[in-house]
Amino acid sequence: MDDQDRSLWNRDLIDEGVSLVELALASRPVGAYTVQAAIATVHAGAPSAAATDWSRVVELYDLLQRASPSPVVELNRAVAVAMRDGPAAGLRLVESILARGELGDYYLAHSARADLCRRLGRRRRLVHPMNERSPWPGQKRARRFLMRRLKRTEQ
Repeated sequence: MDDQDRSLWNRDLIDEGVSLVELALASRPVGAYTVQAAIATVHAGAPSAAATDWSRVVELYDLLQRASPSPVVELNRAVAVAMRDGPAAGLRLVESILARGELGDYYLAHSARADLCRRLGRRRRLVHPMNERSPWPGQKRARRFLMRRLKRTEQ
């Protein structure tokens, strides 16, 4: 998120989306898709990743976890907690998910863990199943980005 150039985002479309999400939130019942859209509006409304209302994002992930529980939602919440409370707090949550055996083959879980370790300066703990030979079907661009980031971290 830090690498995104938000000046390229279309503010008119974002404002329209925010209005639509507000209407959806006012209706009852609120479902998982509405909560996901609300999370997206918090991100889109912030001028930078650092300026994002991470407390609100965590609250919305709590709501989403109740509406549609999944380890991926839990992982996304852990990343938001890391942004709100610091990388150590997020890393504890990510490692808890991985320790349960959930998301062991999900490259984004390992990517999140590696990034949190990087942010904490824990280079030795960056060893994980994500490497040059890992199968990431359909994820070539994400793979290149993550491998470049890992290589920079290892230097």
